[in-house]
Amino acid sequence: MSSILERSFKVLEHLAPHPEGKALSSLASELDMPLSATHRLLAELVRCGYVRQDHSQGNYMLTIKLVSLGLGFLSATGVVDIAQPLLDRLAAESGELVRLAVVDGDELTFVAKAQGAVRGLRYDPDMGLSVNLSCSSAGHAWLSTMSDEEALALVSRQGFGKPEDYGPNAPTTVKELLAYLRTARQLGFSTIVEVFAPAMTAMAAPIRRGNGTVLGVVTIAGPLVRLTPERMQALGPALLNTTHDLALASGGSALLKKRG
Repeated sequence: MSSILERSFKVLEHLAPHPEGKALSSLASELDMPLSATHRLLAELVRCGYVRQDHSQGNYMLTIKLVSLGLGFLSATGVVDIAQPLLDRLAAESGELVRLAVVDGDELTFVAKAQGAVRGLRYDPDMGLSVNLSCSSAGHAWLSTMSDEEALALVSRQGFGKPEDYGPNAPTTVKELLAYLRTARQLGFSTIVEVFAPAMTAMAAPIRRGNGTVLGVVTIAGPLVRLTPERMQALGPALLNTTHDLALASGGSALLKKRG
């Protein structure tokens, strides 16, 4: 049963980045599953309403049922209700993309955002994504709240990101990563330049309750031509004020309150 469940989730995760759908043969090949077993799983997911088949081309694609479940859950937690005004304020002040990621077990997941860029280049990646810890400002901010041993244990489970998949300055060794974490601890927030993506920069600070519990992180990200290292230093106080206010308001969210 667990094998069937695991395979079903693998199919859903594999379909997520392909809104145009995937052919049965492609799914089976890419997931290294027998064609017949893949077809049975897809048929069951179609029956349950999580997948549909495009009859014109035969491709299988996700329905919005998973999206509805996720949005319904977030709405019930109250996270967006308490966070959105604070994210909007920081986005307006910074003129860049501001996002909130919450701690979910051993992962960080982005759940809310506010876009402050009104002209020029706009950085606006997908939401609901799990954060790469070694190659993101969000990951560095969260890891900086832990001991080096705890941080490295998390990164070792996820793995280091490769510069060819992220930015040219993505850390690939323990020494390089720990240098980022030491700087983040000194400043109270992390900063990265061309680490997550070429020509992009970002900064992030943890949301920490008075008892030390880390609930999540807030990030500011934008193009290097605008969000320079000097600009990030200048935005540090505003970012820290936002995380402080979110920590104080977190009692209004059932999800964040439980984590505290």
